[in-house]
Amino acid sequence: MISYVDVCCGLAWGDEAKGKIVAYLAKSGRYDYVCRWAGGNNAGHTVHVNNIQYVTHLVPSGIFYDIPSIIGPGCVINEESFKKEIEYLQNSGFNTGLVKISPKAHVVSDKHIEEDKNKYYKTQGTTAKGIAPCYRDKFGRIGTRAENITSLKPYMWDEKLSGAVLCEGAQGFWLDIDYGNYPYVTSSTTLPYGACSLGFSPRLIRTIYGAAKMYDTRSGTDPDFPETLLSNPDLLCIADIGQEYGATTGRRRKTNWLNIDKLIQAINTSGTTQLIMSKGDVLEEANLYRLIFDSVLVECKNINEMKETINEVLRNSCPLLLNIVYSTSPETVTGLDSEKS
Repeated sequence: MISYVDVCCGLAWGDEAKGKIVAYLAKSGRYDYVCRWAGGNNAGHTVHVNNIQYVTHLVPSGIFYDIPSIIGPGCVINEESFKKEIEYLQNSGFNTGLVKISPKAHVVSDKHIEEDKNKYYKTQGTTAKGIAPCYRDKFGRIGTRAENITSLKPYMWDEKLSGAVLCEGAQGFWLDIDYGNYPYVTSSTTLPYGACSLGFSPRLIRTIYGAAKMYDTRSGTDPDFPETLLSNPDLLCIADIGQEYGATTGRRRKTNWLNIDKLIQAINTSGTTQLIMSKGDVLEEANLYRLIFDSVLVECKNINEMKETINEVLRNSCPLLLNIVYSTSPETVTGLDSEKS
């Protein structure tokens, strides 16, 4: 029997430190399962454990703390990439016997990848991992499920959850298939309600952790992130300090000032109750403190004034939001309300 579910989702365009947040929560020992509900190896989650950096693309971050880690029915799996990730985790000393795959998850074929490279990668700047063609075939009812692939059978999940469950999102709110700048989006649901595809009632969701940075970044093609951003010296400075390169593709991310108008919508639509904002230290090192509010660029004097501005705006605009935490550590997130429970 499931006692409660907590969900961590991205509130921007991906790379909001979801992996860090989920790993920190998993380290607490309060969870019996950590689950992914969408996407495939087009995601990249960077986690620091004992000052060592690890990057995963499909396996949930519970693996770093010996927690059963479930790849849900809404995910898509490339066999070769999955095996490489399992080998990488095994060689790093983690118990990959805890990794399970929903038999209902769909399989990304070489044909899907080739189509992606030749079509979507060129026109929409995708990760070229075959994700969109695989989801298309899933919904066209001509896809292949994980349960039909011999090499994946040892990892089959019994589709049972119990105790406390933590769900780890992939990508971010503004890459959602419905809410993003279509067609420059991902091919799955990035919002917390998508986690219910793992087989639990939405009424069991207790806390929604929303992840964002104190500036915006975006990989891939999107008219909302024009090429001119790559020639702005202040934004390039932030990108260089923040090492803004995609964990999956290695591409330089386009960087822009925090759009708090979009953040408000993402918080309210996702139902975020705990907001974690990372990389304020990057702005401090660059000594640049700007954000977009009511479509106007606002300049702050220092990091404290910027935080005060963000806090005031969000508390006046986001009635479900209970707590705002600012995190500069790559490994810990102190100040979450759940630490007291």
